Amino acid sequence: MDKTIELVNSVKDIQAMPSVIVRVLNVMKKPTVSMKELGDIVMYDQSLTVKMLALVNSAYYGFSQQISSINIALSLLGMVKVKNIIVAVAMKPMMSGAGDKELWKHSIRVAAGCEYLAKLTNIMDADEAFIAGFIHDIGKMVLNIANPKMYEKVMEIVHNGECDILDAEKKYFDSDHVRTGSLLAKRWQLPILLANIVSYHHTPSLSSIPVPCNLVCTVDKLVQENFNSGLLDKDFLKTMSIDMEDVEDLRKAIMQKAELLIAELT
Repeated sequence: MDKTIELVNSVKDIQAMPSVIVRVLNVMKKPTVSMKELGDIVMYDQSLTVKMLALVNSAYYGFSQQISSINIALSLLGMVKVKNIIVAVAMKPMMSGAGDKELWKHSIRVAAGCEYLAKLTNIMDADEAFIAGFIHDIGKMVLNIANPKMYEKVMEIVHNGECDILDAEKKYFDSDHVRTGSLLAKRWQLPILLANIVSYHHTPSLSSIPVPCNLVCTVDKLVQENFNSGLLDKDFLKTMSIDMEDVEDLRKAIMQKAELLIAELT
């Protein structure tokens, strides 16, 4: 059996997408969907209700008035933002499996960074950018849950600069998070945009929709602890009208924005 298929098959905990996400995505597929339908899903989930109210009252969105009604909160945020928050909250236990909370935090940082850059540059829809950034590393869940101790070794040699993440994963797992993520994206029947992000966030030029993949790739590098500006695609930065001398300030702004969101969702 192909090693990637074997790895994904071995992880029973992530064979199915969380049910609340399935319900939300099914509702959002309807030609006409009311905020009440989305609200009903949120209101019957205590954790989601609390997180939604905390977030709508946080500095991340910066609304002027205090919001205590979930219906008002949902209408202020809008359907797509509500969907994105539900996905982020529902995926947290899965991404934090085997004690690796850093994967979820990294995904939130990339999501917040993609949203921020999309708003700044108008390179793509900001709400789509958020979910694209959040979902990009789902393949790491497979590897981490399949063998957490081995994945610790992967992260250790990457952190020490011995090799990049994909080479390290191939060394220990005979697969990598792009391959496992791509298979998971197919099984979950993710939309084409998200499936492309999962498959090509390390190789955007190979994607049929390179701009979103490039955006995720750029932010993924920007939020790394051992950030190296030399790894950024200068041509893509130029496309977004971003100068290299502004990159450090951009990184700082993204990290501040992301930490606000992490604080509200934890």
